[in-house]
Amino acid sequence: MLNEIGEFKAYTEKPVYKCSSKRDLSFLGRFSFEMIMDFIGLNRVLTIIARGFMFRNGTPDIDYARRALCAWCSIPDKKTAAPKEEWQFRTDFRDLHDEFPEIVDSEGRGWLYRHIHSIERFITKNSDLVSKATLSKAEPLRKKFDSAWRDKVKQLQISLYSPDTKGAWIMRFDDILADALELGRLADKSFSFSDNEKAYIAEHLPVGLPYETAETVIAYCIANKPYDPDYVVLPIANFDAYFGNTNFSRKWLNMFPDSLLVRDRQCFGVCRVRLSDINLLH
Repeated sequence: MLNEIGEFKAYTEKPVYKCSSKRDLSFLGRFSFEMIMDFIGLNRVLTIIARGFMFRNGTPDIDYARRALCAWCSIPDKKTAAPKEEWQFRTDFRDLHDEFPEIVDSEGRGWLYRHIHSIERFITKNSDLVSKATLSKAEPLRKKFDSAWRDKVKQLQISLYSPDTKGAWIMRFDDILADALELGRLADKSFSFSDNEKAYIAEHLPVGLPYETAETVIAYCIANKPYDPDYVVLPIANFDAYFGNTNFSRKWLNMFPDSLLVRDRQCFGVCRVRLSDINLLH
């Protein structure tokens, strides 16, 4: 979560599909089942991708970043699909293969599309290595993902200035590119706490909250704190994917004591937190 460059590579390079136990979900990469089945947490993923391509030559190239997003999100048209009219949203961006060969192939299969179906095939072929809960995800991914993702890719292309209500309260390329432009180049924000800071964190940990989790979240808050507001927005779904399970959102987050992290309880569905001790604000 702190190394944005490493995160970009996780979303654009070839994944490794393996697991060591039925609880091991590492074959999902930097995704969780909730992310790929409900499309939550994709805002951060797409923003990281946009930032990685937007600043390739130092100065921002918004059009290039938009084409990269289209390539990454590409899903091949059905063989029976009618040709798209000029006014219709496309979902098959195979024409971008020469420009972005690593994230879309010549048949229009974007990086995410290939990743999802590789996950589904891995689960099916290794049914003896995965849990029953994991095995149950294979069929929905195989049968339902394509249609749902095609609709989502169309939605992503709706203009920021759409006069219709269909353009309200959704995730769009326009918003992602605006965020990417504001956040700037990707960076490795990793750092180490001093021995005193580590002791302070450990002293305030409740039983059941792993130290590594607390340190990672606190470090993220420090590295991503805005200049003026005290609060930082936590990308909950992405933290779940980072830790490789849903313990963070369902268990660990609620265990943070106010002596470490204070949550904003009136933030309209967004998880905002602030550090409680000024000594931890570098």
